[in-house]
Amino acid sequence: MSTDDGLVVRNKQVILKEYVTGFPKETDLYINNGGTIELKVPEGSNGVLVKNLYLSCDPYMRSRMSNTRGSYVDSFQPGLPIKGYGVAKVVCSRNPDLKKDDLVWGITGWEEYSFLTETKSLFKIEHKDVPLSYYTGILGMPGMTAYAGFFEVCSPKKGEYVFISAASGAVGQLVGQFAKLLGCYVVGSAGSKEKVDLLTSKFGFDAAFNYKEEPDLDAALKRYFPQGIDIYFENVGGKMLAAVIANMRVHGRIALCGMISQYNLKKHEGVHNLISLIVKRIRMEGFLVFEYYHLYPKYLEMVLPNIKAGKIVYVEDTVEGLEKAPAALVGLFDGRNVGKQVVVVARE
Repeated sequence: MSTDDGLVVRNKQVILKEYVTGFPKETDLYINNGGTIELKVPEGSNGVLVKNLYLSCDPYMRSRMSNTRGSYVDSFQPGLPIKGYGVAKVVCSRNPDLKKDDLVWGITGWEEYSFLTETKSLFKIEHKDVPLSYYTGILGMPGMTAYAGFFEVCSPKKGEYVFISAASGAVGQLVGQFAKLLGCYVVGSAGSKEKVDLLTSKFGFDAAFNYKEEPDLDAALKRYFPQGIDIYFENVGGKMLAAVIANMRVHGRIALCGMISQYNLKKHEGVHNLISLIVKRIRMEGFLVFEYYHLYPKYLEMVLPNIKAGKIVYVEDTVEGLEKAPAALVGLFDGRNVGKQVVVVARE
């Protein structure tokens, strides 16, 4: 446990202006340069004060920018800093499990310093011989999402045919590499030539295609999977999901991780060929990563040796400074990022 002398410092923040409808814009967020914070944890609190180092831009944050009901996560509050996954350094603590200078990852504020009372969701960083920014991605929530969705939901077997949409993103690039390590045939889709080339040249996918250049997604999938698809890791939704269902094999599995094509629509696109799930005995299952965090130690045992041996690589798209955070977050929804989008607040 540690305390500080209560020094007051500037605390730059990213604020949500008002609830968003349709595609988010950079102007939906603004930078508050005038905020301050006292570097002290109040007596009687079990919380911690942290200095934020890296912030994670993730697609699920779009739903938090709207005043929606029925979501698995609360909406952001207009006029207050937005929140998300990040890597931080403990400045002051009254929590017996965390002490000053500990490094953690978990939910924090999009600001220079955050006072956190929900410390059960923080993971203490023990392995520091890899880039700290990795704890926003491959060693954080996206990594666990890829691991849980592929291994726990899809129950993959060697030699199976695997398709991943939004495959160059924070989660997709890992699912593909996990599948290749297992001995699967892997194809990914992405939205630019640069991303498609990355899938085959850096991540080791067997093939990849630019969905924007395919007027007929059903025909494209038949070209890459003449024998059908065993596993589909879903990040897009809409027309892509419908085309995949038409090309699934008997007893195929679909892990519903995200549907980024639908997040900014007032009315979601429907999928009309669900009878194929019955005919082909396909299992389609949605999942949320926080239900699998108990497997995090097991995941680290698997992934860390592979990172250090160069068998798994990870691509980050990094911007420096909170001022660039709004553009980085909004850029997710028109595919500007290449790899995991990270905002550097401060370097350790």
